[in-house]
Amino acid sequence: MMMPAKTDVPKYAQIEHERRFLVERCPDLSRHDYRTIEDLYVSGSRLRARAITFSDGRPPAFKFCKKYPSDSTTSQPIVNIYLTAGEYELLSHLPGNRVRKRRYRLDIEGTPCSIDVFEGVLSGLILSEVEANSAEALAALKPPPWSRLEVTRDAFFSGANLAAVGAAELQAKLSSPRR
Repeated sequence: MMMPAKTDVPKYAQIEHERRFLVERCPDLSRHDYRTIEDLYVSGSRLRARAITFSDGRPPAFKFCKKYPSDSTTSQPIVNIYLTAGEYELLSHLPGNRVRKRRYRLDIEGTPCSIDVFEGVLSGLILSEVEANSAEALAALKPPPWSRLEVTRDAFFSGANLAAVGAAELQAKLSSPRR
């Protein structure tokens, strides 16, 4: 897996190593806490404003994020800035596309993963993500047992693209023969 050269990584960025999978058989999530994530993908940029509310009653969290281009679809530089509610409110008025999902955190044989259950026009879409501390560790991870297909390299399933997709386009993609 190619990663960006060290000189290509912005000074304060971290490398995020992750893989995404379509979920075929969703595990029972009824006893798991979750966070509701509302993302605004800012038009004409790689920026994302995120509001997070927690099912366990913790105070909400707000972030402003940028993912940088990389030769790798699994390892990308990312920068997060944590915001106050007021700062998020200002940024939430920027033009862009929105997506809303519930994120559940689970553990698979010691490896943390998440399951994202999308809402609104993306209802019916369930993705799972696994993360690791290195590209090598990520490549060694087995897909979650509920996986249908790995979609890490399919740009259709990137957050920014999903935020711009309509229900009919999503259903067509999910029902295509190779899915």
